Amino acid sequence: MTLGETIKMGTFLGHALPGSFFYFMGLWWSTKYILKYACKKYKRSCYFNSKSSFYRIEILEGIIIISMALIGITAEQFVPGGPHLTLYDYKEGHWKRLTSWHHCTMYFFFGLVGVTNILSQIYRSLPGSLPKLMLSNAFFVEAFIFHNHTHGQDMLEVFVHQLLSMVILVTGILIFIDFMRSNIILALLHTSFLLLQGSWFWQIGFVLYPLNGGPAWESTDHNNMMFLTICFCWHYAASLTVIGLNFALVTWLVKSKLRRSCPTEVGLLTKAEREQESEEEL
Repeated sequence: MTLGETIKMGTFLGHALPGSFFYFMGLWWSTKYILKYACKKYKRSCYFNSKSSFYRIEILEGIIIISMALIGITAEQFVPGGPHLTLYDYKEGHWKRLTSWHHCTMYFFFGLVGVTNILSQIYRSLPGSLPKLMLSNAFFVEAFIFHNHTHGQDMLEVFVHQLLSMVILVTGILIFIDFMRSNIILALLHTSFLLLQGSWFWQIGFVLYPLNGGPAWESTDHNNMMFLTICFCWHYAASLTVIGLNFALVTWLVKSKLRRSCPTEVGLLTKAEREQESEEEL
């Protein structure tokens, strides 16, 4: 048995790190989309000079995404037992930690999203929707990678990664649809799946690599699959709850800001105006 065959497929931290990244970006994007929606909805009553603010937000977002991608690539490559930028070990005659290279490829494509975010703000000749197209492409690449990530593994590991691949694919499809016509409902829907993806990465880590030396889950027990199916739905319910609370909080803050800055004009917002703009583009 070669050295490459003795290394376990992944680690708990290897799943917790991307899970944290995706969950953070889900919260970030949901907050940004809701804020844009709220500012657009109430612009007739009190104009916010927020273009420069949103410009800085987009630049900061690109820097954050690039930083997370670099952290992920560095962690995958240079942890103890990592490939250390070696794809094939000619001395031992085997590939070096291809699962780590899978993860690095995923991080690379998300890093391109960050680069596109920044370039589209600096060079106005680039289409404004290009970052969304690149983001959709990154999720399609991630779905392809994780679909081919568990060949030869036990049934439980394959099952939890199949659920993950499904979420990633749906997220990519929703973002692609949103790229063609931006809509607050689509935006919040794909951020809910992004939160689901982040929390499910953590769940995979707890299932496959129990902390504190706990007993491993029985990989062939059908009841474990049944429970994880229910657990997956609970994760999605939690993500929808987070999106709902975030929407209520952000819109309340925007309306509170309006009341303080121009209280006499807030009352002029009619019900018809609110309904008319409720489904407009972000």
